[in-house]
Order: sequence, then C-alpha cells, then structure tokens
Amino acid sequence: MIVKKNQLLESKDKKPMVYDIYHTSTDTPKPVVLFCHGFKGFKDWGPWELVAKRFAEAGFFFIKFNFSHNGGTVEQPIDFPDLEAFSNNNYSIELNDLERVIAHVSSSEKYSNSGDFSNINLIGHSRGGGIALIIASENDSVKKVATWAGVSDFKTRFKEGSRDFSHWKDSGLMYVDNLRTNQKMPLKWQFYEDFIANEERLTIKNAVSTLEIPQLILHGDADTTLSTYEAEALHDWNDNSVLKIISGADHVFNAKHPWNKEQMPEALLDVVESTISFFK
Repeated sequence: MIVKKNQLLESKDKKPMVYDIYHTSTDTPKPVVLFCHGFKGFKDWGPWELVAKRFAEAGFFFIKFNFSHNGGTVEQPIDFPDLEAFSNNNYSIELNDLERVIAHVSSSEKYSNSGDFSNINLIGHSRGGGIALIIASENDSVKKVATWAGVSDFKTRFKEGSRDFSHWKDSGLMYVDNLRTNQKMPLKWQFYEDFIANEERLTIKNAVSTLEIPQLILHGDADTTLSTYEAEALHDWNDNSVLKIISGADHVFNAKHPWNKEQMPEALLDVVESTISFFK
C-alpha cells in the first residue's frame, strides 16, 4: 500500500492545508474517496487511519485532510495549537477548503495514474457531513456522497435568542470547551455573520433536496451529540437516499482518541463496510 502523509496544499492568499493519501500500487486509476472531519476534528483523530487503509484495500484512492482553520498547523496537524485560526473559521471557508482539495488532487500529474477524478465520492462526519452534502450538490465530479452522524441543519446550532447567543453577539467572542484537551476554543462573531450572508447556500435542506446522485446516511441510535432526527430529516428530503441506523453506536461509532487498537470498533467497521459497498 502507498501512504503519503502530511502532503502540503498551498494556495495564494489562503491558509495552507495538509492531507494524506492511501491507495494500492496498481496501474488502474481508482475511484476517489474524500473524507471530511467534523467540528473539533482532524484527519489523524482516533481510528481514521484504519478507516483510510480499509478503503485503500477495497480499491479506492482515499484522501483525508485537515480543514485550513480547524486549529491545527502544517507543523502540528494533530490537536489544536492554532486557536486564532480556529476562531476565524466558518462554513464558507470549509466549503472552499473542500473545493481546493478536489481541484488540487484532480489537476496534479503525480496522482493522475492512481486516481479517477471523474469519479469522486465524499464522506463527511458530523459537521463535515453538511459540508460534503453542499459540495456534492454543486460539483459534477462528485458521484456519490455518504454522511456519518451528519448534521442536517447548521442554523439550529447557533441557538438564536438564547442568553449565550446574545452574549456572543455583544462580546464578539464565545468559547467552546474541549473536554479532551482542556482547551477553551474561541469562536468569533464573524462565524454567524458569514452564515447569515450565505444562508441560502448553507441551508443543508436546499442541497439535499436537489441531489441527483446516490446518498447514504449512517447514524448511531446512541448518538447524544446529534440525534437520529438529523438522519431522518436528511432521508426525508431525498426520496432516493439510503438510511441505515447503527444499533448501539454513539457519535463517533464507539471510537475515541487516541485509538491504540489494531481493529476498528465494531460499529465503525459496520459504517465503513456499508459505505464501501454503497460506493461500489
């Protein structure tokens, strides 16, 4: 298997990104899978490495990457050393990041013999699910899309009218606790302003309702972060979507970080194998 870690993607006037590539060493171009992590996530979280290798073994050209403002850096892509970048993140930046990755790998000669970039499949976990769905509705090179515990509505996350929302507006800054790293992660008010300025595009229902490609929805029934209502809403908006509820699975399909075992948790393995079958 060929594994290329922490490849650099630089664009003029934009924050650099890092990405990983996994594929077997056959000469036939393989269908491409792009994986989008979620909020407070990163490409090297938990067992995502095992996930990448399983997709490569199944015959895919697999890419996972860090969103440019996820809080990581090129030098330290794991965890969140750059909280200033995190505070300046928004949904529009993440959409642009995914477009950048697709354009970069599709136009790179060094990948042209390994990946079939006319056949791109997207996976999005949690918030990354919403990002993947929007780009899937806009980019003709995307042939299939899967969400893993995916969000169905960005706007409800803001809890408009609450005391915390009012304080965020007045102060221009709010903090999100990261219980694993013990960090208070800042979000500037620009995050909400960007959403309002681009609300039509950022309304996931609009994207899903117009999808003309196969859509897979996977969600755990023990997910306390995003309930199965989110999955059911996504399914209701697209009659041609496939919904599968994973029994006993939490928001990360019973994985954690760090993940030191050689096998994925059973629930995540079910998700991976279901997605591989769907993409094939």
